[in-house]
Amino acid sequence: MDHKRELTSVDLAALGTELGAYAGAKLDKAYLYTEDDLVRLKMRDFDRGRVEFIIELGDVKGAYVADADHVPDAPGRPPDFAMMLRNRLSGADLVRVEQFEFDRIIELEFDRGDGSTTLVAELFGDGNLAVLDGQGQVIDSLETVRLKSRTVAPGSQYEFPSARFNPLTVDYDGFAARIRESDADLVRTLATQLNFGGLYGEELCTRAGIDYHEAVDDLTDDQLDRLYEVVSEFATVLREGPLDPRVYYEEIEGETDEDGEPNRRRIDATPVALAEYEHLYSEQFDAFNAALDDYFYNFQREDEVEGGETTRPDFESEISKYEHIIRQQQEAIEEFEADAQAERAKAELLYARYDLVDEVLSTVQSARREDVPWDDIEAKFKQGADRGIPAAEAVVGVDGSEGTVTLEIDDTRVTVDADTGVEKNADELYKEAKRIEGKKEGAQAAIEDTREELAAVTERRDQWEADDGQSDQDDDEAEADEEPTDWLAEPSIPIRNNEQWYEQFRWFHTSDGYLVIGGRDADDNEQLVQKYLERGDKFFHAQAHGGPVTVLKATGPSESAKEVEFPQSSLDQAAQFAVSYSSVWKDGKFAGDVYMVDPDQVSKTPESGEYLEKGGFAVRGDRTYFEDTPVGVAVGISCEDRTQVVGGPAAAIEDDVATSIQVEPGQYAQNDIAKRLYREFKDRFTDETFVRKVASPDLIQEFLPPGGSRMVEE
Repeated sequence: MDHKRELTSVDLAALGTELGAYAGAKLDKAYLYTEDDLVRLKMRDFDRGRVEFIIELGDVKGAYVADADHVPDAPGRPPDFAMMLRNRLSGADLVRVEQFEFDRIIELEFDRGDGSTTLVAELFGDGNLAVLDGQGQVIDSLETVRLKSRTVAPGSQYEFPSARFNPLTVDYDGFAARIRESDADLVRTLATQLNFGGLYGEELCTRAGIDYHEAVDDLTDDQLDRLYEVVSEFATVLREGPLDPRVYYEEIEGETDEDGEPNRRRIDATPVALAEYEHLYSEQFDAFNAALDDYFYNFQREDEVEGGETTRPDFESEISKYEHIIRQQQEAIEEFEADAQAERAKAELLYARYDLVDEVLSTVQSARREDVPWDDIEAKFKQGADRGIPAAEAVVGVDGSEGTVTLEIDDTRVTVDADTGVEKNADELYKEAKRIEGKKEGAQAAIEDTREELAAVTERRDQWEADDGQSDQDDDEAEADEEPTDWLAEPSIPIRNNEQWYEQFRWFHTSDGYLVIGGRDADDNEQLVQKYLERGDKFFHAQAHGGPVTVLKATGPSESAKEVEFPQSSLDQAAQFAVSYSSVWKDGKFAGDVYMVDPDQVSKTPESGEYLEKGGFAVRGDRTYFEDTPVGVAVGISCEDRTQVVGGPAAAIEDDVATSIQVEPGQYAQNDIAKRLYREFKDRFTDETFVRKVASPDLIQEFLPPGGSRMVEE
């Protein structure tokens, strides 16, 4: 029996309701696999999380939502068609998924603030995918179609094929007329004239109790009535359910497994149980999507089997390819990063030398109002430079055709628009920096995807090798699970430590695993803002004067920066950390306000006429406030993985330590409370020498806020 290779019109009719339930999902990225003519739409759904929509247009033709583990590794450099899809669809919401008439065509409509885009997947013939704008005009298509009946080409209005007869919506008179017009037997009439196809034509005949080869002219009115009743019931199930999705198998002749059971291979996936397949083994699924995913994923894997053994994929070649792509992407990111930093530095320089730049611009604007030629303006600046006028000395070029002046300030050249002011010019430089960062973000997103694919290939290689002889040993090790260690009762605890880069600052990991770092002094604050505050991070500071810079990190310093949607628990814990180590604690208060901003709102450049002390910074733009944030710090000792003192909000550290003690503002100085905590820890651990080595009073003191404290238990 032949494998199913294409979805039928009946399949798409059944899929309609299931696929429509994904409306509201937001598209992250689109991929095109040119060798397989496969399009992958990676989306995010509020309820379901990651959603992978697959459209296959090659030898296999289908459209369904796949399990994340079943999607192919992302291809290397995306082709132009994939980039076009990303440009039009990234961030767009899926608003509609439906079958066109009773044809093997499915439409996916996406909506974004700048307009709507519809993908039309043609799952017949050679297969095609057309991308339409909001007016139905073809933006691009995988294949150009120019026929007498229709045209699908960029710039043309999309034309659907002539609508096929829809047997699922026709009334009895139309149904009977269509049947009676045929001069073929019944099963061929159902298959071709009513568009059910051969399998479902046979199924309807069986359900109606009519012989396949009954001539249409010989059908009685009762038989026709019964047939219409069966078709109507079938249509209702496809539209409204309940479906009974199945994957059907056939036995492989002469092959059995180790238990003597016959080996089987998948041959079809259907939305309902079929009488025509009653003799076959089947697996039932909760959803037709899941059945199709299982079928097409495993059907293609089964095709890889040669002589009873699956050929080993060339993992090393794939890994080498992804590593090469990552190197190229990393180089591009570094270039974008340097360019963006250069533009932002120019903007900061304009503000830093505001008066000088303003003098130059005002001079040019005043001269232009008097119609002074650009050449004369340039000559006047040269004369001023000869006389030692600082503003004139800064001018190194005047371009009348562009209306710009080039300045050299502190060994940096900046070209400014002479018709606008300092703020506008700085704003344009910031915009240019953001534009470059947008390109950098695209490269970063690409490298993250490539790293994911590299990790997936590596994992599949390791899994393959494990399954090929190592799995028994791995299973034995996995089964050797032990009860959690009671570290407090252990007579001897081994010391394990590997100092991390962030331990030069105050730090902790949130309960969600994100790193938070804070400055201990002005030098730390300077370093955090200038070196470690990156795109995607969040900057926190207590509203009260005299607090540390606090940074909630999205990524590590060696990773590409990226945007992260932090959980509220991480934001709250970072805010509590910021207020606890501020002057609020030192003043003996138990709560204070904290604000949060993005990295690009924080600057070391003051407003004109202002001065920033060491460790100070300027914050521009709107702030998010955490009002009346309670102070609170816990100090604990970690024994798993690394043995060390840790500190931070109690909710953040309590699951990662063997024991902890909470402190609050109180009467004991830092040194005194550190000694009290040390003695308490010694009493709790059987291995007192371990406490002395990893949690001495001076190490504990590093995690205590400035000012007086006391143990919450007291």
